[in-house]
Amino acid sequence: MIRRLPSGQYRLYSKSRDPRTGKRRSLGTFPTRAAAERHERAIQFFKRHGGRGSALTRALSRRRT
Repeated sequence: MIRRLPSGQYRLYSKSRDPRTGKRRSLGTFPTRAAAERHERAIQFFKRHGGRGSALTRALSRRRT
């Protein structure tokens, strides 16, 4: 979820709310909406592709001695 701030910047928020506070987590502040959308797409990519790399990627990148 992207919202425009009074300063003119854009802030990316989590879609889910914290059950204790009822607030959304801030995922970054960006100068343009396009930058916020790029970051949101990157977050979605890593959510679906295992964060820092899948087990297969890590296995293929190891050096064999």
